[in-house]
Amino acid sequence: MAELSIHFYSNCLHRSTTFKMIIPNDKRTDSFPPVANGKTSEKPMKTLFLLHGYTGDAGNWVPEWLCEKYNFAVVTPSGENSFWLDAEATGHQFASFLGIELVDYVRRTFNLARTRDDTFIMGFSMGGFGALHTAFQFPEVFGKTAALSSALIHHEVANMKPEGGVDGKGGNGVANYAYYRECFGEPSKVLESDANPETLVKKILAGTLKTTDGSKAIMPEIFMACGTEDFLLEPNRAFHKFLDEQGVKHVYMESKGIHDMIFWQEYAAKFVPMMFGE
Repeated sequence: MAELSIHFYSNCLHRSTTFKMIIPNDKRTDSFPPVANGKTSEKPMKTLFLLHGYTGDAGNWVPEWLCEKYNFAVVTPSGENSFWLDAEATGHQFASFLGIELVDYVRRTFNLARTRDDTFIMGFSMGGFGALHTAFQFPEVFGKTAALSSALIHHEVANMKPEGGVDGKGGNGVANYAYYRECFGEPSKVLESDANPETLVKKILAGTLKTTDGSKAIMPEIFMACGTEDFLLEPNRAFHKFLDEQGVKHVYMESKGIHDMIFWQEYAAKFVPMMFGE
């Protein structure tokens, strides 16, 4: 298992940044099984871009034996507290960094993530929002997306005002109005903008989404899960309902759990076989 930390200059972020990779490119030849059932995939290696949540940073939270068993590399970038969106400010183009620049760097440097059929994305909380939004914004890049306990707060943001709220500054107890305006753009315009994943879904279905390579946008395969005790349960249910109403095929699961790594690793272990299985 190769574990790498790569430092490179990002033109989208206007600075040097670091991402991490795990590449299961070594196989044991002794009698000890390399994975739980003693078998590894013989198919070409695929790549999973793995996104952290709010206040988090780059790090792998998918069990390594799954990477070995299903033969996929993991790329873990740092999105700071950006919601993985392109903001107006210079150096805050995190969606373009992730969906264009970083994928291109991984392709050129490691010869991985060559096509949408072997390039997937997964995240939790803010990263769950990012996994959905990025896959919808760049459906020519990502063939599958998995979103766990996703912070699908675009409707909440749309109703924010610069005053009031929990903190008196238009915030919701997590961050203030200025923060959400920086990430999502003008709150009153969020629902019609491309910062809203629902807008992107509708564009894909209507055939009006512009892809980076000029190809026709194809809906990624979608996997979602949320714990029944999670404070983000209702927004996840609402997005699940939205996808149903739009006729978008997807997997949605709920089970007992809160907003924590126990739940996210449980569903990473459930969704990885669905995404990478034979």
